[in-house]
Amino acid sequence: ANHFLFTPLLPSTAVGTLEFRAIQEPVRTIKGLGQYYQAKARELDLENRVVTCEDLYKGVKFDLSYDYLCVAGGMKSNTFNTHNIQRLEGTVVFFLKHLHHARQIRNRILECFERASNPTIPEIQRDRLLSFIVVGGGPTSCEFMSELHDFINSDVAKWYPDLVGHIKLTLVEAGPGILGSFDKALSDYYLQKLNEKNIDVRLNMAMSGVDERYIEGEQITVARFADGSEVNFGAMVWSAGLAPVKFIPNSNLSLDRGRVIVDDFLRVADTQGRVFALGDCAASPDKLPPTATVAEQQALYLSDCFNKYYTKFDVLDKKNDDVEVPLPGNVTPYLMPWNILSFLNKMLCESSPKFQYKNRGAMASMGFGGGVTDLKKTDLPSPKTTMSGHASYIVWSSTYLTKQLSIQNTILIPMYWFKALLFGRDISRF
Repeated sequence: ANHFLFTPLLPSTAVGTLEFRAIQEPVRTIKGLGQYYQAKARELDLENRVVTCEDLYKGVKFDLSYDYLCVAGGMKSNTFNTHNIQRLEGTVVFFLKHLHHARQIRNRILECFERASNPTIPEIQRDRLLSFIVVGGGPTSCEFMSELHDFINSDVAKWYPDLVGHIKLTLVEAGPGILGSFDKALSDYYLQKLNEKNIDVRLNMAMSGVDERYIEGEQITVARFADGSEVNFGAMVWSAGLAPVKFIPNSNLSLDRGRVIVDDFLRVADTQGRVFALGDCAASPDKLPPTATVAEQQALYLSDCFNKYYTKFDVLDKKNDDVEVPLPGNVTPYLMPWNILSFLNKMLCESSPKFQYKNRGAMASMGFGGGVTDLKKTDLPSPKTTMSGHASYIVWSSTYLTKQLSIQNTILIPMYWFKALLFGRDISRF
């Protein structure tokens, strides 16, 4: 894709709360961008410092030489080799990692309602089409399920009143609880709210696979669970784990469970300080979680390292080809999540040459007007407490609004929120 995606708001686009254009930033509009190629990185030659790329349209391969290389490939959804998940992906099973995934989900949900409204459709098929399963108990899964519930109760109930009684929502989590990284009281609160919304939450329940069967002459997709139970479904959103993208295993870099091993300076070993990795694909010494706030702080740290220190080392001088790039000097951690308060970072944090991750807390929305915020382990200068309900929603929405890179999206997002609240979500399928 030729854009950067603001993934925390991705679940909102899948049901029309936000439009797709409001959470993406085109790559070519980046100020000071040197060159951009829409291609896939396929191989890495560390000795000659060359990345082999593949054109996205015709599959033609070409080489790019580098002086410094930053690997930020992210991760893809992990199916754990569950039967038929990969084969049916894009038809009845959907991931939620990219913008085109959200578009697929949105189109499929609307297709299910339009097909179910047809008077000629058998009852078993109608019930199947209006059964939606979300696999995974993390923030993305919970937020999408909350958005889907809001969509059904606020919009579907209005435009498809005869179908409301057929709708079934199921959330499946292999572990003992949802939102495992949050304070237990918040996890229990979120679970309670899901149950109050008549969402079937199945904990300690693993997926065994998906089958395609013919029942009463109708082709039915069936989800099988580890306890032997089954649920017919029309759409399944899979957000249950992470796996490395193809480039990472082919990169010849040292890996730890599919993630690139980096040191305290985000450098990859045995590369003379020329190769770095950050984000979900990087395995740091302190085992940081694969979250957006970690990747953001790592990117800001590296940008300071390059701007203040690495630019002073002449990598173009042939005499330095085999010379280790000197370590950076002190870098101030990025504690404050808002740029307007970035001046507080130097006052509240000690600088160090090493990357320092600062816990900013954790948030998860619960649709319009609800959510949970965990600040018990935060490094922010705030009370070590938790929040839920309207207060948490205000924190969640205002924080993510300030994270937008363009004025355009900063304006568009609250406009779409207001539109959805006042006029409902868009139910057009295109």
